[in-house]
Amino acid sequence: MKHTTADIQSEYIGKDTTIWQFVIILPNAVIGSNTNICSHCLIENDVFIGSNVTIKSGVQVWDGITIEDNVFIGPNVTFTNDKQPRSKKYPEAFLKTVIKKGASIGANATILPGITIHENAMIAAGTVVTKNVPENAIVMGNPAKITAYVDTENRKSSTPQIINKETINSTVYGVSLHHFPLIHDLRGNLSVGEFEKEIPFKPERYFTVFGVPSQEVRGEHAHKQCQQFLLCLSGSCNVLVDDGKNREEYSRCSK
Repeated sequence: MKHTTADIQSEYIGKDTTIWQFVIILPNAVIGSNTNICSHCLIENDVFIGSNVTIKSGVQVWDGITIEDNVFIGPNVTFTNDKQPRSKKYPEAFLKTVIKKGASIGANATILPGITIHENAMIAAGTVVTKNVPENAIVMGNPAKITAYVDTENRKSSTPQIINKETINSTVYGVSLHHFPLIHDLRGNLSVGEFEKEIPFKPERYFTVFGVPSQEVRGEHAHKQCQQFLLCLSGSCNVLVDDGKNREEYSRCSK
């Protein structure tokens, strides 16, 4: 269905896509099938919108933006494509923004240019997204911070395997939780871990992360082959582990 008040200049629109009142679509925009574009939206030329997408009212999709299949865009979401805009001055190429499959963006969120929001991520209403959002992450705030992950509870297995009082095996492949001995003394506390005993392999290098501002996130990457042993030396640490089948989140505080 294409409403009579809509200005549709593109011929690249898929089957069963619905376009409502006062929508403007420029000639080179590509839109998939079974997508719903609500009233008062503007879609520029260098734009790709996939299938089964919902774009609510008051959204402008500028040049350089790709929206993949099954994405939800809430009302009045603001996309941008130029970090330093000036009137009548245009960059040679606009920054590319990609919204991956299954992601959702809540009402009035602002998406800065040149970033990727990965599969199934959830952007809370009013959030200002300034950098890439990982797969399945839930973010909110200004600037956006990760507050949780989609389906963490649904994918968490029921009971971890207890090997002994010091070691617990996670249901996530290759992950275990170790408790180090703590020796209290009037001169101060001491803790020790022996390689290949408390620490189940011999490390080749170490690095420390410290001075991290409150609510900041470190990591956000993966290794194809790597063994890591993480110690919480000060404050608190939340670690999310995922092997593609099971996912668990551990929270630990140093004492």
